[in-house]
Formats: sequence, structure tokens, C-alpha cells
Amino acid sequence: MGKGSLPQRRRRAREIALQLIYQLDLRPALTPNEAIEMFPWGDEREDVAEYAGFLVRAVARHTDDIDSLLREYIVGWRTERMVAVDRASIRLALCEGLIERKVPLAVAISEAVELTKMFGTVESGSFVNGVLGRIVRSVESTDRNSEKTAGENGSHDV
Repeated sequence: MGKGSLPQRRRRAREIALQLIYQLDLRPALTPNEAIEMFPWGDEREDVAEYAGFLVRAVARHTDDIDSLLREYIVGWRTERMVAVDRASIRLALCEGLIERKVPLAVAISEAVELTKMFGTVESGSFVNGVLGRIVRSVESTDRNSEKTAGENGSHDV
């Protein structure tokens, strides 16, 4: 079994998860568990397989929410028009960093960009970075406005 640091093992888990999310996207009749069972795990570490499985199941559970977020913040783009690898990478990053909050959002974005550079087209890295950056800026702006409004409302309570 290959060792490696936690960041290396997490990256390997994301690589596997991306491949499985991509497969599920192209074969909608397949369940996450079926895709995970069919993957040629070989001598992958148990923690890599567990985290990859967690990510795949989480993305499958939250795909509708993630796609709604994409439709809300990315005007003029339908998820169906995206390159499948880019779409899978964006879903993975938003799920891991924004919804499940397993890693800081900046880490999720950086990892997504690197994965799409490996598996996607020449333009994939910059496309994914741009889409995720726009969503993060919008979400952070919304969060700041919500906190400001809550603080203003709270300051009037006596």
C-alpha cells in the first residue's frame, strides 16, 4: 500500500471521486454505491477509498442543490453545456468546500483546478477557477450582508 501524507492521500481520493462522479454523470442509471463497487481499487489505502466514497455519495446527495447554486450565480450557462469533467470538478469542489465544509473553500477550489488540468481540456482549469471564484465571491458577499443585517437588527434589540 502506498503511504503519503494526508494532503497526498486526500488528493488521490479526490482524483478517484472525480472519476466516479464523472461516471455517474454519464451513466445516470448507476448508483453511487454501484460505481464505487465497480472501481478498480487495487492496493489503494483504506482511508483514500473511504474519503473518495464519502465525496461521491455527498455529491450525489447534493447535486440538485449544487446545480441550483450554479444556475443562480452563473447566468447564461446551463450545467448541461459544461464539459462533463468540468461539471464534475465544480460539483466536487462546491460539495467538499461549501456544503460539507470538509476543507477550506480555497483548498477545494485549488484542488478542483488542479484536477481539471489533469483530466479536462486545455481551458478547463481557468474555466473551473472562474466559475468557482464567481460563486465564492457571490456567496461571501451574501454572507457578509446577512451578518451585517443580523448585527444591525440585533443592535436595536433592548
